[in-house]
Amino acid sequence: MARCAGTKRNGEPCTLPAAGPNGLCWAHDPAHADERRRMASHAARSNRQSNPAREMLGIKHKLLDLADAVLEGRQDRANAIVAGQLYHGALRALETERRWHETQEIEGRLDEL
Repeated sequence: MARCAGTKRNGEPCTLPAAGPNGLCWAHDPAHADERRRMASHAARSNRQSNPAREMLGIKHKLLDLADAVLEGRQDRANAIVAGQLYHGALRALETERRWHETQEIEGRLDEL
């Protein structure tokens, strides 16, 4: 079977088999561009929605463990205060990232309109 005549993003020739009469694979065939764009958009949204939530849940558990350690005397209060501030900073960064992605998605939708 013939190889795709397309080029990868890194400049190397595509190694996938050509699927259609135009000598291109599904990933390079212009006829599938809209479908590829929709699939990529869906995948990006899915990743954005799940990863920050997982990170926030992890920070929540760390904060609860830190609080328990302070109350049980296993952790110095001064160190716990600094750690809490750092975790708060991480949560703020996650929220900023979420807003940025949301803005990018809205801008993309506006561009499509």
